[in-house]
Amino acid sequence: MAQLDWYIRNELKPKHLRLLVALDDLRNVGKVAVHLNVTQPAVSKALAEIEKGLDARLFERTPRGIVPTVYGESLVRHARAMLNQLNLASDELRGLLSGAAGRICVGVLANVIPALLPQSLALLKARAPGINVLLREGTMERLLPPLLMGELDLLVGRPVERHAASELGGRVLLQDPLVVIAGPRHPLAGHEKLRWRDLEHYTWVLPAADGVLRGPLERVFEQHGMPMPAHFVEALSVQFVTTYLQLTDAVATMTREVARHYCRLGQLCILPFELPQLVRPLGITWNRRRPMSPSTTLLIECLEEVAASGTPA
Repeated sequence: MAQLDWYIRNELKPKHLRLLVALDDLRNVGKVAVHLNVTQPAVSKALAEIEKGLDARLFERTPRGIVPTVYGESLVRHARAMLNQLNLASDELRGLLSGAAGRICVGVLANVIPALLPQSLALLKARAPGINVLLREGTMERLLPPLLMGELDLLVGRPVERHAASELGGRVLLQDPLVVIAGPRHPLAGHEKLRWRDLEHYTWVLPAADGVLRGPLERVFEQHGMPMPAHFVEALSVQFVTTYLQLTDAVATMTREVARHYCRLGQLCILPFELPQLVRPLGITWNRRRPMSPSTTLLIECLEEVAASGTPA
């Protein structure tokens, strides 16, 4: 083990990390050689030297190409994180030397894009024009791994449960209630007062059956003496829901601030129903193990200010 520790701390260089990541991405020595602008024997020799230094087999040759062993998978995962940290350091120093303030990589859920993020980023750019922001949209399941690996500086969306990972920190920015929505030409659009029974014969777009909002919504139906819809579509995509409601007489639920955004665009209408028990928190999550840059801190301040203003749409 002493040899392994010594080799990683003294002999493992960025060029080795790039080689390992390329081997994992391309799974072919010839393609890796072209990608790194070296010869195939040079790739094979470098890999052999790393494996000798670590005293572990990192890749196996198979009919489908080279594939990482369990040791290779572990080292490649850390190699990606270290290369990403070097890239971030380069970006930040380049920005500081040029008078800019660096770059932030932000993971974002779709339901936050129209509700909170544009105004927050506008405020950020007004205060610090040199800060550049890269947004990566996805689900929580897709965004958490890159946050843990250090590929994202911040995640804006549904706050992560405290027990999910000890290395994650988080904060709730606002509690966004859900509303019932329909297309702008829906038969119920424009009514000032409706009964829950008025919704009984319409198709619904429901949250996923295993989602956090499905159970509370089912209880709302039960409280109003209605069965769960017999005809429904399950969807998470805000874009799909918005388009589908414009094409049909279906109804759905959506966070209020997002719904207001699409109402202003004339693409949706909010129906007069109360859902007091259905509230979706919006917040931020970060990796405690990574030092937070001044740029990220400023973005958090902008997000908090917009959320506190009560007009995040």
